[in-house]
Amino acid sequence: MFIALALSVVFTFVYATAAARLPRAEKILLPILDVLQSVPVLGFLTIVASTLVALFPGSELGLECASIFAIFTSMAWNLTFAFHASLVSQPRELDEAARVLRLTKWQRFWKLDVPSGTIPMIWNGMMSFGGAWFFLTASEAITVGGHAYVLPGMGSYVAAASDQNDLGAIGWAIAAMIVMVVGVNFLFWRPLVAWAERFRVGDSATADRPRSLVLDLIRRSQIDDWAARPLRPAGRLLDRATRPFGLAEHPLRKPAVRQRTGDVLFAAAVALAVAYGVWEALAYIHRSVGFGQFGTAFGYGALTFLRVVAVLIGSTLLWVPVGVWIGMNPRVSRLAQPLVQVAASFPANFLYPFLMALFIALGIGLGFGGVVLMAMGAQWYILFNVVAGASTVPNDLREAMRVLGVRGWLRWRVLILPAIFPAYVTGGITAAGGAWNASIVAEYVTYDHRTVQARGLGAYISAAAAAGDTAKVVVGVIAMSVYVVLVNRFFWRRLYRLAERRFSG
Repeated sequence: MFIALALSVVFTFVYATAAARLPRAEKILLPILDVLQSVPVLGFLTIVASTLVALFPGSELGLECASIFAIFTSMAWNLTFAFHASLVSQPRELDEAARVLRLTKWQRFWKLDVPSGTIPMIWNGMMSFGGAWFFLTASEAITVGGHAYVLPGMGSYVAAASDQNDLGAIGWAIAAMIVMVVGVNFLFWRPLVAWAERFRVGDSATADRPRSLVLDLIRRSQIDDWAARPLRPAGRLLDRATRPFGLAEHPLRKPAVRQRTGDVLFAAAVALAVAYGVWEALAYIHRSVGFGQFGTAFGYGALTFLRVVAVLIGSTLLWVPVGVWIGMNPRVSRLAQPLVQVAASFPANFLYPFLMALFIALGIGLGFGGVVLMAMGAQWYILFNVVAGASTVPNDLREAMRVLGVRGWLRWRVLILPAIFPAYVTGGITAAGGAWNASIVAEYVTYDHRTVQARGLGAYISAAAAAGDTAKVVVGVIAMSVYVVLVNRFFWRRLYRLAERRFSG
């Protein structure tokens, strides 16, 4: 889990910075990120696992790499969206300060870009970590070429217990997972949240800041200073080495003719690569199952799309008011945030066997029950981002609203909604992606030696993966990617631009 998290942070820094700072690359990188986010974890596993297993024959190393890669894919896209959003909505005063101080691009990244994105990165990191727990069962039980491989771990243990309807074993696993989640939150995430308060912009910080006993102990022991001491000479060397690449005050400029030529060559190279990939995928599908499967997959995709919309509407109506209440009340936040973090980090699919027993007893099918199961994994993205956005509202603006007697809907319209809108859009995009991803386990549930499934694209992909039918998995992944990319392009991306244009600092 932590190896995948470290890889995700490195990927986020490189990818999000390139998308935010290079206009030419942004036109390609953001659509690619949309596609990557739309591909379900099971799709990555099915396509990549066979290659990794073949690289390490007779060894579990390939399976471990496949598992880490699957967990990486459940974290990286959310972190990248969050960091990119912080980069494109940086306060103008800070951008001006970086230019006036003549920081190099390297210095700007570490002194401005990373600090300004630290709070949303940490909040979304917690959420991504929770999402990774959600897909632990899929990443530790891998099917390659019709053969099932099981890695030792909590995810595979719960999957086996659920298949045997051993609710007692699942109960012990839930207890162990609660201890693990609370421990990770106390020893890792809580110290990071408290440490990140130093980067809060403006007057939004309060006296009731999040605190961490672990962070206090680290500061008193001066371990952080001892650990950073060997890195300082390397940092100074990199500062000098990166100065020739240009300063933050004026990016390197190229003549207009070279710029246009570069754009044409770059677009042509990308188009050729995409065309080749599409051609190979379509040829493989045509040889294996035929193009008629696309009609089936897109039809199932429409049903899953309706479930995703229901999840987003329900999560918005429920969690936006709650998130604003938590984020704008420091005393409430101190009590509620740890509970929210633990609840969001707990893998909801560990509870699926109990919910399935309830659904069967009440006669509820997965057509409706799948919405509940999907929401349990996706709703926290909206809550986390709204809490983070509401907590950054400056105190002077809150006080001005109170003095002017602005309350009710007017206060929401002129203060709260503009303040949380960029964070909500980021949460909405990732929640939608999370709901699509969750459909592969929410629409296809193995319980008590039988498989219960709904009509939907997630079930289509899961059934194909269980049967070792890679061609159908590819068809399902393509269909899901098309749905997600179209919705992102014509709905979420417009809201993203609106947030960047009207509500950035």
